[in-house]
Amino acid sequence: MKLLTKTTLYFIIIMLPVFAGGAFFLFHKFNKEIKHETDEELANDQREWLRYLDTASLDNPIFRFQTQEFQLTPTDQPVQKKFKFKGVTLYQETEDARAPFRELSQVISIHGKHYQMILRKSMIEKDDLLKNIIYVMLFAFGGLLIFVILSNWFISRNVWRPFYHSLDKIRLLQLNKMEARRFAATPTHEFNQLNEALNQMTDRIHQDYINMKELTEDAAHEMQTPLAIAQSKLELLLQDENLSEDQLKNIGQTSEELQRLSRLNHNLLLLAKIENQQYPVTEQPDLHQVLIQYLSLFEELIREKELTVETHLVPTAPWPLHPALADILISNLLGNAIKYNYHEGRIHITLTAQTFTISNTSNLPEIPPADVFQRFRKSNQGYSNSNGLGLAIVKKIGESYHIQVSYQYVNGLHIFTASC
Repeated sequence: MKLLTKTTLYFIIIMLPVFAGGAFFLFHKFNKEIKHETDEELANDQREWLRYLDTASLDNPIFRFQTQEFQLTPTDQPVQKKFKFKGVTLYQETEDARAPFRELSQVISIHGKHYQMILRKSMIEKDDLLKNIIYVMLFAFGGLLIFVILSNWFISRNVWRPFYHSLDKIRLLQLNKMEARRFAATPTHEFNQLNEALNQMTDRIHQDYINMKELTEDAAHEMQTPLAIAQSKLELLLQDENLSEDQLKNIGQTSEELQRLSRLNHNLLLLAKIENQQYPVTEQPDLHQVLIQYLSLFEELIREKELTVETHLVPTAPWPLHPALADILISNLLGNAIKYNYHEGRIHITLTAQTFTISNTSNLPEIPPADVFQRFRKSNQGYSNSNGLGLAIVKKIGESYHIQVSYQYVNGLHIFTASC
């Protein structure tokens, strides 16, 4: 859930009870005021009736007059000093329903006789008024709540905009372009602190990247030179006719290990460069052309093993890769399919605009999923001159350039798939 959505939800959760409580309070207040006004009207009416009854004779028809709004009946109850109010519901013929009334009752003395006086006022109109007030109040509160929520959302979005700008810049950061990314000052103190910390962090990361890049370049040069010298010296020794067979064998094994060490050094440096994103995508190489090129280069090895190669290729397949990495991706997967195949085995290659799949037969069993792309993991039955970095390099290329690389073992076939 987005931060802005979360804060808006929290705001709604807090504001809804506040608005509901305010609406209930206003409703209760209006209802109380309406009842109070009605009670005052009844009290005023009673005072007027008492003045009139004090001057009326006992044979006045008023003493026999009975309606829903006014009743005066003889009673044996003692005189009450104070009148009482209560709410009642009575049937009304005009409405054909029971209607609410506010009632005033009191036992009074007129000309020495006790009477129960009851005065009532209908609450229908006032209830209708109260309902209208409630509807208006709910509409007003609802509109106010929506206005406050929208205002809070727009204000919060504007307040958090510098944060999202910084977040977008972080997502677009590249190691080789960090010096060009600066986080600008904002009107908010906290975001200024964040951007300042991000500027310091990117400066340190960029400096570490430069140092690592220089180290890998220097290491590539400094280590390859003595390895090449040692290799050339061993080749000169092999030309010495005075060497015994055992000496020639030992020198040959040493030469092979030096070659393996040289390849290992080259592959480790390659991995470091890929991880440091030193291969920017400046163009999209055609994987179809790269594949045709390496099939031609490996043609002698394929013929030597009498392998059957089946291909299903689209005419063009531009992929978002550095050309050098496209070569490495194809050469490693195709080279493994040839190297670990048996005599008269099969290789099947499928290339589409977004998927490259290569499968091969082999005497080797299924590679454990946890080990297939691990560095320096190789089968004991494999070739001794393998350094176990080929598939690790393929996987690292995929991770660095958003290419999904997967492995399957189906019906004796080792299947590798790369999807962009």
